[in-house]
Amino acid sequence: MIMLVAGLGIPIMGALSGGLGVKLTSPGLASLILCTVGLVISFGILFLIEGLPKKLPTEPVPIHFYLGGFFIVLYTLSITWVGPRFGIGNAVCFVLLGQLISMSTIDHFGLMGAPRSPISWQRVIGLLLMSAGVFLVVKGF
Repeated sequence: MIMLVAGLGIPIMGALSGGLGVKLTSPGLASLILCTVGLVISFGILFLIEGLPKKLPTEPVPIHFYLGGFFIVLYTLSITWVGPRFGIGNAVCFVLLGQLISMSTIDHFGLMGAPRSPISWQRVIGLLLMSAGVFLVVKGF
């Protein structure tokens, strides 16, 4: 249910981010402001809800785990710039297709500690159907 709500928020975020970028005439400034708002909210969650961690990791965290922040900025900046020019529906359509490709690869190879789930013919058919569905929704056939 949490992920459904998060998914519902992606097009809303795209529309709001794109609108902010247009109003400010700067997708970069809009992205900076949006990430700052996210930082403030993350601090609030950390301090008000979770509290400071009781213990720190005993082993170093591999550097690639921190690259999630790069993808947050990449998405925020790209949807802020592309959404108003290409349309939120079209932009999110390509985001969904990218997610299908990425999640299939991550699951198939068990990358970054994800449980391994090899691609089967049933999964390929499901991915093709999902891709076709996304295309049909955007094209309005």
